[in-house]
Amino acid sequence: MLVEIEKCDANPSIAILCKISAALGVSVADIVNVASSPAVHLVSSQDIPTLWNGPKGGSARLLAGTTGPDMIELWRWEMQPGEQFESEGHPAGTFELFHVEQGQLRISVDGVEFLVPAGSSAVARTDVPHQYANDSKGKLVFTMTVAELH
Repeated sequence: MLVEIEKCDANPSIAILCKISAALGVSVADIVNVASSPAVHLVSSQDIPTLWNGPKGGSARLLAGTTGPDMIELWRWEMQPGEQFESEGHPAGTFELFHVEQGQLRISVDGVEFLVPAGSSAVARTDVPHQYANDSKGKLVFTMTVAELH
């Protein structure tokens, strides 16, 4: 996969980026260049990468993050009705914080499902298989913070 990425013949998935960053001891934010510096690091809107595109127009954008291996990332997700995202799980001790702005988020963590309605927040351990989904008839918008602390 690395060879295909280097040749610009493939775009890595979020899962592949997570595996590469863990192997290198850096954060995904380091790889896509939205990691913070010791002072203030401004990430302009045109430099915010979209790292997931759903089949119906949804997206996941990595807004900012700290440099790793101990890292924190801030994401903004938009999912259209019927879209979902699955992850095999992150390194041990990883957790995610969610806040739903619009719609209802279904989170499945290690086979257990939770519903997070608009205006509500949740915290989940995500070092196990997990999934985010929009089962509703309207658009889902949520922010997510990923913390991977060793």
